[in-house]
Amino acid sequence: MTEMTAEVLTEVRGQVGFITLNRAKALNALSLGMVRDLLSALLDWQKDDRVLAVAIRGNGKEGAFGAFCAGGDIRFLHKAGTVGNPELEDFFTEEYALNYLIHNFGKPYIAFMDGIVMGGGMGISEGGSARVVTERTKMAMPETIIGLFPDVGGGYFLSRCPGRVGEWLALTGDTIGAANAIAAHLADGFMPSDKLVGVWEQLGSEKFANGAAVQKWIESQYVAAGEGAIGNLAHIEKYFALPTAVDIVTALEKDGDEWCQKTAAVLRKRSPLMLEVVLEQIRRARDMTLAEDLRMERDMVRHCFYLRPGQSETIEGIRALAVDKDHTPKWNPARVEDVKKEDVEAFFKSPWPAHSHPLATLA
Repeated sequence: MTEMTAEVLTEVRGQVGFITLNRAKALNALSLGMVRDLLSALLDWQKDDRVLAVAIRGNGKEGAFGAFCAGGDIRFLHKAGTVGNPELEDFFTEEYALNYLIHNFGKPYIAFMDGIVMGGGMGISEGGSARVVTERTKMAMPETIIGLFPDVGGGYFLSRCPGRVGEWLALTGDTIGAANAIAAHLADGFMPSDKLVGVWEQLGSEKFANGAAVQKWIESQYVAAGEGAIGNLAHIEKYFALPTAVDIVTALEKDGDEWCQKTAAVLRKRSPLMLEVVLEQIRRARDMTLAEDLRMERDMVRHCFYLRPGQSETIEGIRALAVDKDHTPKWNPARVEDVKKEDVEAFFKSPWPAHSHPLATLA
């Protein structure tokens, strides 16, 4: 690849390392090569005293900014999972290691979360010290749509949202904007999108005494995001605190409120098995460290593809959404009422002994 066609562009200007995701036609969906490029750059800059901070953005179809990252490359996941390509295992191990590195980078990490920020895009931004959203931000962890679960540390950061907001976002996959992202503790500050290019350029030309000065400067660029209260919070707190997904769905259906009815209808479209798995994931992760959560998620994602040969909810979900595009996944079981407890618990049994776990070295 030439520098201009590379999927990850990196440069150091002044005292800041700059990363641009450059796969605009795919909304910067992460490939294994992109994960490796990101890891390589960050590991180099982490030990380079000349680099005080890192900034990351995505290129959109119109140029810089406009789309951050739509997640992992689900077409690759479907193909690799179907044929048993070992790169599937490499992708998740290395992606989760990248997520861990960002959370523990030790220098300011500024994520310009402009446009679509979903799935894997959350994984490369939520660990940042400055998570910047704009009026164009569309944020979600929509994995239940494809029979997956909110990975990339999603159990960790969603479980730390206020109240039961994490359960709501994890189960429904609903999309939120900038103000709600800040209210949910998933973003730190707001900037108008027309200000981003100037801030990006100035980061490379300003003189900073240290990393803390970079952090302070970027925070000085935030402006008010407008109304930030999360709508229907009383319903979220009431229903998404219930013990099981089937309890949540049936209680919502009994409530005549329009939001409750719509939310129940959304949940009925998701994989029934994965609704119960995801609820258990969020509840377990609330008491875990990030490393513990990522190890659990690595176990879970292995099971998503291999626990039930020929019956993977994830492969079926991706098929329906992105391969055949019939949008009619055949979930097994078809109803949340028919999910068995032992089938949920199987996702949380590690296929590896502790010393051989792919993420054993995470502290």
